[in-house]
Amino acid sequence: MDRQSVRKELERAADEGYQKFQEKLLPGIPNILGVRLPKLRELARQAAKMDAESFLHRMKEAARELDAYYEEKMLYGLVIGYAKMDDAARRQWLDAFVPVIDNWGVCDSCCMTYKWMKKQPEYWWAYVNDWTFSGTEYGVRFALVSMLAHFVDEAHLGDILTICGQLSEEGYYAKMAQAWLVSMCFVKFPEQTFAFLQTDEMDSFTHNKSIQKTCESYRVDQAWKERLRALRRKS
Repeated sequence: MDRQSVRKELERAADEGYQKFQEKLLPGIPNILGVRLPKLRELARQAAKMDAESFLHRMKEAARELDAYYEEKMLYGLVIGYAKMDDAARRQWLDAFVPVIDNWGVCDSCCMTYKWMKKQPEYWWAYVNDWTFSGTEYGVRFALVSMLAHFVDEAHLGDILTICGQLSEEGYYAKMAQAWLVSMCFVKFPEQTFAFLQTDEMDSFTHNKSIQKTCESYRVDQAWKERLRALRRKS
């Protein structure tokens, strides 16, 4: 499937109402058609079964173009998730894909798709951990969202909290992912995460956002929420 065919398929699936909704969620992101995620996943699975490597090469080039659709970048990342390939090849494709991520929508939807990370946790933990040192807002977000999707477990909890305590990325969307990750750690490991929040060295914005997002969870009881609110810092 060449790029023009892909674009025509996306244009046919566009929903004007959903486009306006997405534009509000993704301010400043251009060329959003408004194709719903289930349809994008369907197209990505089809492409992954046909000639995934050729498709990915086309999407790699397309993602660099100024007129690239938001949905083309999404397909690029989703096909990396669905295609059959070995870890080394997948790593090479991620090395090319992650630097073109420019919004949380593409980042998060694709990270959630990479369920194969759980099959080789040591290999992929090392990979995503390296992205925390990328110095780029979405490189860091890619790492943190991958962690919250696939690595919030006993084996990685200590490392995750250490990383969150040491991160200094200033980008808003990286900080929000950091807060989201801490909140997910609290849901699964409240005692350990509460101890972390009592003494953490995160900046006050991220610290308070971590508490806010945890308190918004239906999986955290009221008693914990009261204890957490007492840890909020004054601006």
